[in-house]
Amino acid sequence: MTLSELIGRPVPFAEFLGIRIASLEPGAARLQLTLRPELLNSHHGAHGGVVMALADVALAVAAIARDGTAKGAYTVDLSVSFLGPGKGTLVAEGRCLRLGKSLAFSEGEVRDEQGELVAKAIGTFKLKR
Repeated sequence: MTLSELIGRPVPFAEFLGIRIASLEPGAARLQLTLRPELLNSHHGAHGGVVMALADVALAVAAIARDGTAKGAYTVDLSVSFLGPGKGTLVAEGRCLRLGKSLAFSEGEVRDEQGELVAKAIGTFKLKR
């Protein structure tokens, strides 16, 4: 299943980045992104904006998957700590910690293909139902 299929409409920026759903279960999502030259910074690692976008989508998808009826999510707040350079294929894991009537709270991390931690994230999302 693609991200666009999950929410029922195109997600142009995520598609441009090449974000793919690797696995999905209620309240948890694992996404992948293979880095290309145009997604790198001047040090030849993943640009921080790319890492942040991948984390954002993983956390939102985890919330959508926990709800089961949501057709998208709006980011209300997102905090990302960058811990290392990203190389190769990045893997983001998101977990929905709590789901309220209108807001979902998620956390997760982004790792490189060797399993090294690239970033930690926590976010709040308003689900579109």
